[in-house]
Amino acid sequence: MKKIQILAGSFAIALLASCNTYAQNGYPSNPPEVSPMPMKPEMTEIWNPEVVVVTPGKTNADAPSDAIVLFDGKDLSQWVSAKDGSPAKWKIVNGILEVVPRSGDIKTKLKFGDCQLHIEWSAPDEVASAGQGRGNSGVFFQDRYELQVLDSYQNRTYRNGQAGSIYKDAAPLVNAMRGPLEWNTYDVIYTAPRFKPDGRLDYPARITVLHNGVLIQNNTTILGLTNYIGLHLYPEAHGDDVIHLQDHGNKTQFRNIWIRKL
Repeated sequence: MKKIQILAGSFAIALLASCNTYAQNGYPSNPPEVSPMPMKPEMTEIWNPEVVVVTPGKTNADAPSDAIVLFDGKDLSQWVSAKDGSPAKWKIVNGILEVVPRSGDIKTKLKFGDCQLHIEWSAPDEVASAGQGRGNSGVFFQDRYELQVLDSYQNRTYRNGQAGSIYKDAAPLVNAMRGPLEWNTYDVIYTAPRFKPDGRLDYPARITVLHNGVLIQNNTTILGLTNYIGLHLYPEAHGDDVIHLQDHGNKTQFRNIWIRKL
């Protein structure tokens, strides 16, 4: 019996040595002296399909050729009341869209997911109140996730509720506010959340925001549905939805709003 075990052990060692020899022979460890296929520049050039041409605006604030203009100072044809879908009740004053306090939020007729949004806004001409009471409004993506609008110029409030915050979620990197009588700009890249077939969250929404040309949200993860009270968790699975502007009781003003689907 002992002799059989010794023979079996010897066979196993020989088989292992044979496999190692085959592996070494099958996969040489030294590079060839000459490459079997020398690289040429065209091997890494991608020619088709050709990149789509988009004509930029005359300035960075102007809508590019593939943008959907949501407000250009002329009318509110792209907007309706967020409450019941009736005509939007905000007013246009000298080409500027102004919140009519307590008239209700407004929303776009069209729905969006991943997008690039440009929006310009200003606090009310008369500086009044303090904290969350000064020039408060908000831009909601997919009707759920709020980018805060607030007059945060020399106006202290909680950091995840000031201008440029993802409200009650993520504070801006810096406060880039201009004075109350000046216009502010948000340039936003928004990536919508994805959901699994069973409705569970696959990965959360993300947002990048430039405030007056200054980066204030850098591919920030949005933690969930915007709530004034309580944790921000993701709702049931959803798809594209409206852009929503908030009436928070202040005469906040907007102009030059356009969006690109991504």
